[in-house]
Parts: sequence; C-alpha cells; structure tokens
Amino acid sequence: MDKKSILAIILVVIVIAVSMIVQNAIFNKTEKVTMPEEALAAADAERTEQEAIIAELTPQTNSAMQSTGTNRNTEKFVYETDLFTITFDPVGASVSSMMMKEHADAYGEKVDLVFRGEGHNAFLLYWGNDLSQPVLDVFAYRIEGKKVIFTNTYKDSKGKSFTITKTFEFKEGEYMFAVNVDISGESGFSGLNTDGYSYTIGFEPQIGPAFTEMKNNAYNYRRVYIETYQNNGKLKKKVVKFSNGEFETSAQLKWISLTGKYFSVIAMPADDTLDYKYMATQYTGTSIAQLNNLYVARPLTEGNSNDTIYFYAGPQLKKYLNSYYNGNDNAWGLKNTNLDNAIESGSIFEWLENILKWALTLLHKIVPNYGIGIILLTIIIKILLWPLSKKSLTSTAKMQALAPKQKEIQEKYKDNPQRQNQEMAALYKQEGVSPLGGCLPMLLQFPILIAMYGLLNRHFELRGAMFIPGWIPDLSVPETIATLGFKIPLLGTNEIHLLPILYTASMIFSMKITQLQSPGSAQGGGAMKFMTYAMPVIFFFVLYSAPSGLLLYWSVQNVLSMLQQFYTNARLRKDPNAFNKKKKEGDNSNEPAAVRKYQERLKMLEEAKAKAAKDKARNNKKK
Repeated sequence: MDKKSILAIILVVIVIAVSMIVQNAIFNKTEKVTMPEEALAAADAERTEQEAIIAELTPQTNSAMQSTGTNRNTEKFVYETDLFTITFDPVGASVSSMMMKEHADAYGEKVDLVFRGEGHNAFLLYWGNDLSQPVLDVFAYRIEGKKVIFTNTYKDSKGKSFTITKTFEFKEGEYMFAVNVDISGESGFSGLNTDGYSYTIGFEPQIGPAFTEMKNNAYNYRRVYIETYQNNGKLKKKVVKFSNGEFETSAQLKWISLTGKYFSVIAMPADDTLDYKYMATQYTGTSIAQLNNLYVARPLTEGNSNDTIYFYAGPQLKKYLNSYYNGNDNAWGLKNTNLDNAIESGSIFEWLENILKWALTLLHKIVPNYGIGIILLTIIIKILLWPLSKKSLTSTAKMQALAPKQKEIQEKYKDNPQRQNQEMAALYKQEGVSPLGGCLPMLLQFPILIAMYGLLNRHFELRGAMFIPGWIPDLSVPETIATLGFKIPLLGTNEIHLLPILYTASMIFSMKITQLQSPGSAQGGGAMKFMTYAMPVIFFFVLYSAPSGLLLYWSVQNVLSMLQQFYTNARLRKDPNAFNKKKKEGDNSNEPAAVRKYQERLKMLEEAKAKAAKDKARNNKKK
C-alpha cells in the first residue's frame, strides 16, 4: 500500500475518532447503571404501602414521629403562576405536576418538569436522611398570594409536639421559587435528629419532558452536576459519577442540578454554609426507562429551625440563568450563583458556535423557518470557505495529474524503496505540490464543523421548530417515517429515520464523484473503497439518532460538495491543465503539465548522460 493510501486511512480514522470524542468526551457521556431486581421489588412494595396509607387516610407515618393532624382532604389542587400550572398534593405536601406554560413542542404539547411514571411526587420530605421514610401524611393547606402553605402537627418520640410548615413561594416572571421548611415545637422540643440529619427534601422521580428510552448520549441524556467550592474559595462545576446508581457528598456546594438537554432542576440552599448532605440516584430499566432523583439533607437541629432551598425549574437559557449573577436582575435578589454552569458546556470552539448561533437567529428573522435557515447558513459557509475548498481541489488535481508518473516511479524502483522515495520527493519538489496539500485546507475547516455540530445539537430554539409538516416537525429530535414492532439490530430502536439514509447516500455519492476524472483513483485500492463505503456506513450508525437539524446540515453540505465537485470535474474534462497556474500559452497538449515537465526533465538527464558517455568514448579512442 502506498503512502497516499495510508494517509487516507489515517485521516479517516482521525475524523471518526474526533466524531466520537465530540459525541462522548466533549458532551460528557455519563455512566449508565441498572437498578437491582431487589430494589425494584422494594420500590413496588413501598408504593403499595403508600397507596394504602392514603386510601385509609391514616395520619400515622412509618417512623417514630406521630402525626396528630386531623386533615382529611386528599384531593389534589391546581395553582397557577404566570409561568407554571402546578398540581399540588396534600399528601406529603408535594407536587405531582409542574407544567410550563411556555416552550411547548412542535405539536403544542407542554412540558411537565415532573415526569411521573414511577416513584414519589416531587418535593417530599423524609425523616433524617433515610430515603425509605417519606413523610406521606395529609397536610392542611392555604394559599396566601404567591405562597402555598402546608402545615401538619406531630409528636416526637418523647411526646413533644412540633409543627412542620412547608411553604412554596413564587414570584412573577421567575422560574426560580423557594421552598421553606419551618419546624417549630413546644417547650422542651429538642429538634429532629435521625443519624445526624433533621430532614431531607427531594426532587423525584424524573425531570421532563417525557421519554420512552434514554441512551445517555450526546442527543439525549439526564446528568447531575454540582457546583463545588475549591480550596481557593472559587466555584467549579463537576459532573457526578454514580456508583451502583448512587451519589452522595457532604462537601460544601453552591448547588446541585439534574440536567437534561434543554431543561434543568437546580437545588440551591439559601445558606450554603450549613453542612448539607447532597444525594442523587440514577436507575435504568424502570417503567420510564430511567429514574433520576435529587436530595438535599438538612443537618440536625437543636430545637426549632427555619430553612429555605431555592429551586430553579425551567429552560437552559442564559437569559434566565444569567439573571442570578446580579441581585438587581432577579426578583429574589440572588447574586453570584453561577447557575449558568448547569447549561451543557460547549466545545473549545464555543465562541465560534455563538457566532453561528447569531447568524442562524438573524436568518430566522428574515425567513421564519429554522430548517430553511440551516440550509441558507450552510450555503453561506460554503461560499465563505470557497477559497480553502478551491485550494484543496487544486492541490488534489495536481496530485491526480502526477498519478501516472508516480506509478511509473513505483514500478521502476519497486525493489529500491529508498530511491523510490527520493524520486517521489524530487517529483513533488519539481512541481511544487505536497501530498498533504489537499488535506490541510480541509482540516482548517474542522472548527466550523465542530461548532455547527454543537449548535444544531443543543440550540434551544430548535426545540419544537418545524421544518416540513408531516415529515420533520421538530429539528431538535430525529424525524420518524415509520415505527416497527421490534427493535432494529445494531440501531437499538424501532423507529425508521429517513434523514440518516439520505445523508449516507449523499456522502457516498459525494465521495464517488470526487474520484471521477481522477487518474489515480484506481490506485487507492482498499483505502478508496473504505473511504467511499465504510466511512459513510460508520457515520450512519453514529448519527442515526442525531437531531434532524444536524442531519439536515450534513446532507446539504454533501449536496453542495457534490455540486462543487461537478464543477471541478467539468473543468478538468474541458481542460486537464485547468488547475495548473503555469500552463503554457498555445499548448494544446492533453497531457498534464506536471507530467510533461517531469518527462522533459528525465529526457534532458538521459541526453546529458548519453553525451557524457560519447565524450568519454571519444576521449578513450584518442588515447
């Protein structure tokens, strides 16, 4: 195999490797864990017990704390803010639904940030840090303006009465709300203490929007992030790594978040100097494909306590999350929260991604269809990159023109690799070409490919953006033309997506067209076949579940490359010297100039050798 073939294979491997890095490393692929069967059985048993408690309206909990409340109203009720429609449940003073009024999908379906299906309501309390003992008593409630207040009275193991008042407070225009837990007891009440903790508040079972499968890849995921204090006092975001589906830390944190691709739930104690314990769980193979829960345990109290935890539940948009840096920009007066760190981080080319986002937004204002905007942006990028593309094509054409001479050198010096390399280097130097000349301009375009990948994979405004009704209703998810009754082998899904097929076909045709009119295309052998067929097939599997917007970009990119190559091939057929800057005027030879010059040089060398031999023979005869 020649150097050109080896180089081609190396470049293909680099492209594939970088693509996988983009998908897995840059986008922080997390560990998947499976809930043991024993744990699932325990969860089912616990739910049965909870339902029995609710049905019988028994105020007694399964703990040492005795409820003395007489509340009997278990009927759920709806409370509305300007941004949410919230369904509260008096059982446990919890939330069973948190529907956002804005940011619906292409079908007008609103997102419920509390994705029910298995597990408890959101914002339940637990005694101490024992997650097996939720407080499922029926709380009395009242509504006072922007506050929903729940209360219930208990007696501790010593017979001392205390009251839990749990208040949800909302403010206009805010996805941030406060959950305040006030524990007040009679004289002699020593506070709550279970293994060093007073109580735990949790968000469970899962953050919306709803899903049927969760592969935890670059295209869909649930991750847990923490914002932790470093030794120098500065804050740093970290990705939680689960061990057997569990995580906990008693380190000082600013906040802990459960983050999806477009939405986050963030828990941030008002007083982060207390020794809170932060916990998270993640289980797969459940009725909703994957459970993700967050918990914050309040350290023990001596007597009464009053604590507030702020929760942000909403979209991952900087216009909201950045407002919590300056106290004057949000209704809560919060500042320096670093909440925008909960947003999925971009690549090293995030600055370029932001420029492309600005351009796409501008195009959308002109043509209010993001699909058309993606096509127009792709065309504009292709035009701007034409000088680099032209340089790559020119270098490739020159190398193709030298292919016959390369073959001649290889055959002539097949038993002398060193001489073969010397002759090849002399040929390249003589003609002013480089084997890497066609590759380097392509590599310089790579940052734009990475930036477009990040933009079209995560841009919030593409969520619910329709391109073609009936086919591509949402550019942020894969389009589906059919659903099978079984999962497709190797793909792991029962959905048939058309765009990956079109993309793969366009990539194969683009690469085959590149080889047309290429004198050396047949010399590539296995390397050429690998690039033409194997690489598109590999990308087919990598991008099969990619968002429609991303595949639309890649497909249009391939079509434009084909048109560009058609133009190049047409010029080569009309004039084989079209890409040779030193073409001689009046020379109508169809032989490439590079080959002709090299042949002339060899002829001159042969003539010089022959003349030298004659002179030597003549001199010998005279002697």
